[in-house]
Amino acid sequence: METSLLVVTCCRSLRVTGAGTMFHFWGRYEAGGMENPGYCAGSFDHLHHPSDDDDDDDEMVDIAGATLDFSSTDDVPPLSTGGYEENSSNSSSSSSSSRAAGMNGNGPKLVDPLEDPLPGVGTYEDFNTIDWVREKSKDRDRHREITNKSRQSTVALLHSVSDAFSGWLLMLLVGLMSGALAGGIDIAAHWLTDMKGGVCLIGFWFNHEHCCWTSNETTFQERDRCPQWQSWAELITGTSEGAFAYIVNYLMYIFWALLFAFLAVTLVRAFAPYACGSGIPEIKTILSGFIIRGYLGKWTLIIKTITLVLAVSSGLSLGKEGPLVHVACCCANILCHLFTKYRKNEAKRREVLSAAAAVGVSVAFGAPIGGVLFSLEEVSYYFPLKTLWRSFFAALVAAFTLRSINPFGNSRLVLFYVEFHAPWHLVELAPFILLGIFGGLWGALFIRANIAWCRRRKTTRLGHYPVIEVLVVAALTAVVAYPNSYTRMSGAELISELFNDCSLLDSSQLCGYKQPTNTSETGAGNSLADRPAGEGLYTALWQLALALVFKMLITVITFGMKVPSGLFIPSMAVGAIAGRLLGVGMEQLAYYNHDWFIFKGWCSPGADCITPGLYAMVGAAACLGGVTRMTVSLVVIMFELTGGLEYIVPLMAATMTSKWVADAFGREGIYEAHIRLNGYPFLEPKEEFEHSSLAVDVMRPRRVDPALAVLTQDGMTIGEVETLVESTHYSGFPVVVSQESQRLVGFVLRRDLLISIDNARKRQDGVVSASRVVFTEHSPSQPPDAPPPLRLRGIMDLSPFTVTDHTPMDITVDIFRKLGLRQCLVTHNGRLLGIITKKDILKHMAQIANRDPDSILFN
Repeated sequence: METSLLVVTCCRSLRVTGAGTMFHFWGRYEAGGMENPGYCAGSFDHLHHPSDDDDDDDEMVDIAGATLDFSSTDDVPPLSTGGYEENSSNSSSSSSSSRAAGMNGNGPKLVDPLEDPLPGVGTYEDFNTIDWVREKSKDRDRHREITNKSRQSTVALLHSVSDAFSGWLLMLLVGLMSGALAGGIDIAAHWLTDMKGGVCLIGFWFNHEHCCWTSNETTFQERDRCPQWQSWAELITGTSEGAFAYIVNYLMYIFWALLFAFLAVTLVRAFAPYACGSGIPEIKTILSGFIIRGYLGKWTLIIKTITLVLAVSSGLSLGKEGPLVHVACCCANILCHLFTKYRKNEAKRREVLSAAAAVGVSVAFGAPIGGVLFSLEEVSYYFPLKTLWRSFFAALVAAFTLRSINPFGNSRLVLFYVEFHAPWHLVELAPFILLGIFGGLWGALFIRANIAWCRRRKTTRLGHYPVIEVLVVAALTAVVAYPNSYTRMSGAELISELFNDCSLLDSSQLCGYKQPTNTSETGAGNSLADRPAGEGLYTALWQLALALVFKMLITVITFGMKVPSGLFIPSMAVGAIAGRLLGVGMEQLAYYNHDWFIFKGWCSPGADCITPGLYAMVGAAACLGGVTRMTVSLVVIMFELTGGLEYIVPLMAATMTSKWVADAFGREGIYEAHIRLNGYPFLEPKEEFEHSSLAVDVMRPRRVDPALAVLTQDGMTIGEVETLVESTHYSGFPVVVSQESQRLVGFVLRRDLLISIDNARKRQDGVVSASRVVFTEHSPSQPPDAPPPLRLRGIMDLSPFTVTDHTPMDITVDIFRKLGLRQCLVTHNGRLLGIITKKDILKHMAQIANRDPDSILFN
């Protein structure tokens, strides 16, 4: 991931005029986002007026499967609602000159947006993209001002110190809040999951394990049975044996599953539609610079936390790990409002959100380092070194908080923590690579099937009935899952069972081997040597094979429903089942054929040669890598789960094989596929642009289009500007010397223009529709009886990025990616020809890939 935005923002005054100057921008920086000048934005209610090139006027927005009306209110106020401290589109030179020209002769005082900051100027509407360069310039100016003042007084020095420390304090709060919420979610989900099977008589708030902790009447063979815990059949019928008791337990299991699923989908639909889904595709889009107000708000956090517990407890084939990233980002966004420099700067806020994504994975898997690498590799668009350090600190705090809560009672951060001690051998690399091939094939198949199902949900009547869909899937899952003990248990418990390395104390069916006839077949310590499979193991293998087919099918239709749904646990469960099956097969092959040349020398009779649990772990990593295309972060996460350095090579081999196989069928991971399905304006940094088109082929206006709408620097009145704005739906306008010359002067955003005109009519005497709008440094001469002009040079971007009409598009796309541009102007010999927006690029790339260009829904 490229890093250093500051290198680029220092070159703000540089104008790109072709490929020859491109070397100035190859700093280590990558950011995302842009606001498309082609979208329709009214002065304050643009969301009610779709643009000309958008979808139908009555189009609703579908984010993570939640169909929303633009008119809905959000719970995160726009930036700078109480005043705007710094104007962000000007250099210091233009600032001083504009203040000097603040009066026009002896006339009334002119309102200068530089001298009198206007509320709302420089902020962003919902469903738009931030200007990374402007935001970083604002922060640099703010920091420079604080540094200069710190030399003047002790109070200012203390303020400078507190400003520098505020980032670390914010990371501390994010880690504490996220760790506490994750611990609560783990405890509540474990309790409600057990409630489907019975209730604790000494306290209904105890889960099964905690209920039986204090019991002195448990036996070794039936450790999960105690008088204090009774199944629903025992409570209703008085017995736990027989067909009738089984049916009662079966029906109660279905009842609780349907109740939890119904509550989850109802709460999401009624209070926070943004709380559904995984949240990672939207987090990636937001981190690239896009604004979705309310997606990280307080209501989303509250409802997602509650419904995540309900969805996981319902038994649906989903996990809580992905949504925990969304929960952590909600915490970070809410806490950002406590600190001015993060509340008023969208780029700085995204640095915090990148760290919060690391926190989410840290508390999900108990893997702080893996969380930092996950944010760097998979989620973040812009990840400077400072964010790396703060992510590490926040992940550490979150992991420590979760460890203090100890939600599972085993002093571990996850339910399926395991430790393997047997070494692996070079021969085993072949089955590990086979698991990687399986994971890649499964990942590619799952992505295609899930995207096809989600597209069907969006385009048919199925999407109009989210509650019914969730209830049907929950009922189907409960009915099919209950008879099989491996599908009845939760995903985390299943993975823990599959990762487990059999020992003398295990009574699991997966450890149903024939008992050793002599002590020579007992391995060192508590582990056992390879043994022949017994009847219990064969039964378990059949059940696992059926569970594998069921998990593969049901996960396709579950992911993407209107409930919080993560994909990590279901993917890992599929891989762990396949790995355990292969591991047992290898174990039996080695036991019965230890004299084969591939086993000679390292697998002698009575030795513990094969560890099936290790195969399950490698399979889990392979399938998760095939679905998400994670590599480095995935290996580190699995390493932190197992605590063994010696298994890194098998994990790396399986993960890379999985990625290569999956990439052969399509380079998109599941999150990128959902971003494209939802039409988010996201320029994938991993995707190469290989077409040989030029900037003139992509820019607007095209030859058949009307001329580009522009403003002149001093030749238009307020009435003419308002007429131009009302007759078009663009979010910004180039400023030229005159209509005849088309020499470029700067660029003005529609929102800033309308706010400034509206404010001038209220605060400046004599401003009427006939007043001239001036973008020059000095006001032009005009008749004595003319109304005073309106000077708007302060809101104009004096250094818009430009390329020539013959700039190759691959270079233009790289400029957009690395500078996070909202738009780029196209010139020929200094004359303005047109404009390229991020949406234009995405549409062009969709056409090249033979996709529908109108699938890009957002501006």
